[in-house]
Amino acid sequence: MTATVGRSHICRISEDGRRGAGQNRGMDLPVMPPVKPMLAKSVSAIPPGMQYEAKWDGFRAIVHRDGDEVVIGSRTGKPLTRYFPELVTALRENLPPRCVIDGEIVVEHGGRLDFDRLSERIHPAESRVRMLAEQTPARFVAFDILAADATSLLTTGQADRRAVLEAALAGAAPPVHLAPATTDVEVARRWFERYEGAGLDGIVAKPLDLPYRPDARTMYKIKHERTADCVVAGYREHKSGPVVGSLLLGLYDAGGVLQHVGVCAAFPMKRRAELAEELAPLRSGTGDHPWADWARAEAHEGGRLPGAPSRWSGRKDQSWVPLRPERVCEVAYDHMEGDRFRHTTQFRRWRPDRTPAGCTYAQLEEVVSYDLAEVLSGG
Repeated sequence: MTATVGRSHICRISEDGRRGAGQNRGMDLPVMPPVKPMLAKSVSAIPPGMQYEAKWDGFRAIVHRDGDEVVIGSRTGKPLTRYFPELVTALRENLPPRCVIDGEIVVEHGGRLDFDRLSERIHPAESRVRMLAEQTPARFVAFDILAADATSLLTTGQADRRAVLEAALAGAAPPVHLAPATTDVEVARRWFERYEGAGLDGIVAKPLDLPYRPDARTMYKIKHERTADCVVAGYREHKSGPVVGSLLLGLYDAGGVLQHVGVCAAFPMKRRAELAEELAPLRSGTGDHPWADWARAEAHEGGRLPGAPSRWSGRKDQSWVPLRPERVCEVAYDHMEGDRFRHTTQFRRWRPDRTPAGCTYAQLEEVVSYDLAEVLSGG
């Protein structure tokens, strides 16, 4: 997925980020910023008869270029321009003089996408931004075009927009890339199986006659889904009151330490209240809890604990209710980012037949590695 900036990430860009570069003072394009990108809805299988692309795991970004002026907008429309100065230069060198292009900002490490390193690029200090631009340079992967020169392409069908995009980026060089695309469903199925090893998380399918519809879920995304048995070691209350908002999940590492690996949420309101009552007998103080140190900032430096400070959460209350780690649930997840679930998981069922001690990283499927360079070349 695009791990989209806005839904769960840059919804709290700092004030100096909003005042950063790119306020389109002299820009005059047929599609002006801010623009919210076209979105996708989840389906279980790759549908036939469409255009297919890999699903990138980065920051969704719409780039407006008018001469020397470049604005990089996030999914919410807020500017990302100041955080990626190296991309501003590359976009000026590789995009047509006047255009609006939809794509993904990604960071590569070890031949695969690395979302953690990408997340670190969002920093309020200008000196830090410049340093990270050199140490972990980003790439821009273009996969759609909204305007070319003085022409808006919002009402143009997907297949025709793709042809315009290919012509516009015919001479592009890294770190600006044209996303590989195909209309062969069998090729898409092979991409679905292979590309995950390079850090991508599925396939996006686009109807060939689809116009560009900002902020509408008119495309289709097909993501990997796996299950894991996890220890429920706490929960956060819902914003509406003392009911369960999300369950805090843990897995035991090779040293026998229970690591916080993510959450599962999206329960109906009635079920949230039922869960709070169901879990009440397990409520405990933090004294002997495996994550007892969560409130100390320094404790977050050595491992994963709930409530860790985050540039995404800002001042959001990260307090949680500790539970004795005695219950196991099965959750569905798409893929891992390092030692944790990349996205929020989905609750499947309680597993009374499983013991917490058996909930280890060893149960997780290892994905065969695949070189990101092969993906970017359409290999």
